[in-house]
Amino acid sequence: MNDPKLHPHSTTDDLGPHRPDRRPLIVAAGAALLVCGVIALFSRHDDPSVSAATNDTIETIETSVPPVAATVPSTMQPPVTSALGSATTDVPDLAGGDPSDGESCIIKERSLRYGDTGDNVTCLQQALIAGDFLSGAATGSFDAATVDAVKRLQTDRDLFVDGIVGRESAISLGIWPDEQLLVVRTPKPAPGATDLIGMPMSTVSSAGDDAPPLPPNSGSGRRLVYDRSGQRLWAVGNDGRIVRSWLVSGSKYDNETPGTHEVYSRSEVSTAWNGKAYLPKMVRWLKTDIGAIGMHSIPLHREDRSPYQTEAELGQRLSGGCQRQAPADADFVWEWAQIGTKVVVI
Repeated sequence: MNDPKLHPHSTTDDLGPHRPDRRPLIVAAGAALLVCGVIALFSRHDDPSVSAATNDTIETIETSVPPVAATVPSTMQPPVTSALGSATTDVPDLAGGDPSDGESCIIKERSLRYGDTGDNVTCLQQALIAGDFLSGAATGSFDAATVDAVKRLQTDRDLFVDGIVGRESAISLGIWPDEQLLVVRTPKPAPGATDLIGMPMSTVSSAGDDAPPLPPNSGSGRRLVYDRSGQRLWAVGNDGRIVRSWLVSGSKYDNETPGTHEVYSRSEVSTAWNGKAYLPKMVRWLKTDIGAIGMHSIPLHREDRSPYQTEAELGQRLSGGCQRQAPADADFVWEWAQIGTKVVVI
């Protein structure tokens, strides 16, 4: 206790025989300060207001940016000490592409399922971990544990439970892309404009070189091509030219099965499964367990035959399975797509 280094403001003369010995008082004071510091530290951690604030911060991170792991609130991070020894708070803790720097990931596939691998699965697993549906680290492999986690998510959020991540599950996790960025809108055709076979154009259609290019891997020969991401249909002739292209309103759900199909049934007018709408010019290309999916004109309410939507709203996902079309585009498909016409869905 007589070491001057421990008491920079005292000397050995202060402890000489002609002055009272204050060493016991100094020791007692130091002990008291130490005990008070410990009590204050534990009191801070027991303070409900501090605990609640911490939990609220982490919960916000998990719900507003699901794919990102929760980070320690800035108020609880130790100050960064500069080379000069002074504390500063304007130095970022993270830099570059660290997955916990606040940037969310977006999947690039329409659906993910057991056996898939790669960055899209990693993104999915990060979101499941952040939502407390999956434990451990993201592996990039859609394994049995990921299937179970997806089913827990779907059950918890009242989605269709199948262990497959489609549009609705991905939207729920915040990892689905902004679909409107994928929708290409072409200029409104001039009055009286027609397509390559002479049929009248709708306000959302185009033809020939004025049409958006076909997406990759969209088949060959005479066919209809449906791009779910862009909410667009193309009619392609035997020579590969785009006879016509137009926007649709497709399904809000993941029930438009990708692949190569063909038209198998047609009805001048049909009725929706719930009996509330007429579906003019129905051209069916897919059978499902709960009903048929096809292309038809914008539905009409049975009670007054008013349309369910406008042509300007085409390009948005609004249906339960079918592809809604402007009346002029539905007239074209009715004439052009006979039984057996190839339908490529991507």
